[in-house]
Amino acid sequence: MIHFAKWGFLVSVFGLFASRSLAQGVTDQSVPAKIAEDTIVDLVNTVLLFDRLFTRPTTETSRDYLERLSDPSSKFYRYYLNYKEGRISRAELVQRLPHIAMVGDSLSKNFYISSPASMLWRARTERQKDWFLDTDPSPRSVDSLYERVDEVTPLVATEYSTAGGLVAPGRATESLIRRLARTENLRRQITRVTHAKRFPDVVLLWIGHNNTDWVKRLTEAERSDPSKGLRWLAREFGASYADELEVLIDRAGKEKHPVAVVVFGLADFRTFFEMRRKAAAAHARDPARYPYYEATCRYFEALQPANQENTTQLGVMMNEELRKMVARLRRQRQTHPNVRLEYSDALSRINLNDLKIFSSLDAWHPSILGHDRLAKTAFKAIAPSLAFVGVNPKSRRSVRGHVAQVKVR
Repeated sequence: MIHFAKWGFLVSVFGLFASRSLAQGVTDQSVPAKIAEDTIVDLVNTVLLFDRLFTRPTTETSRDYLERLSDPSSKFYRYYLNYKEGRISRAELVQRLPHIAMVGDSLSKNFYISSPASMLWRARTERQKDWFLDTDPSPRSVDSLYERVDEVTPLVATEYSTAGGLVAPGRATESLIRRLARTENLRRQITRVTHAKRFPDVVLLWIGHNNTDWVKRLTEAERSDPSKGLRWLAREFGASYADELEVLIDRAGKEKHPVAVVVFGLADFRTFFEMRRKAAAAHARDPARYPYYEATCRYFEALQPANQENTTQLGVMMNEELRKMVARLRRQRQTHPNVRLEYSDALSRINLNDLKIFSSLDAWHPSILGHDRLAKTAFKAIAPSLAFVGVNPKSRRSVRGHVAQVKVR
């Protein structure tokens, strides 16, 4: 049984979490402060060790891959024969399958704003059930990107996304709240990808929405006329993103197999804020609708009505930085012929002016329908990348040869 003093400590942690957002920035830190935070994080992780029991895996392999590989018409059949004859292990056989990885933030997770304790728990434990990695075949679940690709080929999918993920300068350190929530910024996520035993064939990146919370980054004087500050934030975002992406590309260039890297632009804030105004009106009429609407504005000040125009502008500027970054890196990294790097505006072109695609709690994060739309859009967008690594995205057929059934909603 957990000691009452430890429960009291956790309550104080939850209280701290309530006053801040997972999206808060990373900071420079003194050595004593770092040691103190390390102690707190270790204690909380020890007390909450049992949360691992409620955490789904971050990696999924097609459940029937062995049956599918045993088909003589399978492109992996020769590997299956090697496995059956004992020349390679089952783990080595799985490594022959296409691998796809996701780097991102809470918009690629089953996350939403709720009570402080619930958010901390969800950030620490919630895996899958999102547009990238959902494995539930029921009609009411998300028809995820993993499931859509699985209808084309058996595969291995890994999600590295975490709620609150940021694009941050390399010198920055994670804050206490973010560490307690197991949040990882772009650098940490890419480090995990590059250190994976099997480097992915396809890497998707959709991260940076938390960087648009510009209000916390500017002084009071700068906020009165934020145009200069917004330009600086966009450039810092682009430079930090490029630093990490270069590491990923250089690592991919050492592989003997083709690797496709897709950088998705940030979502369209203009239509998003049109939806938010509808949600605000609905909440004003009935506070039970979107009950955490006001909390989102406290956690993420850039969502407040007075700040929305500047937030929209910053999103546009950041997407432009991403476009230029990818174009520049494609020119500079031509020495890696096995790497295909692409900027995609597919997710930033989705019209978000629809309340149904957002959570009924916070009118911010995707609902099941929203995750479904993201998965459908992303699958279509990465078709050239799948083809580059040898996967035909047009042959969406089930393992038994009949056309895959689309989930009914």
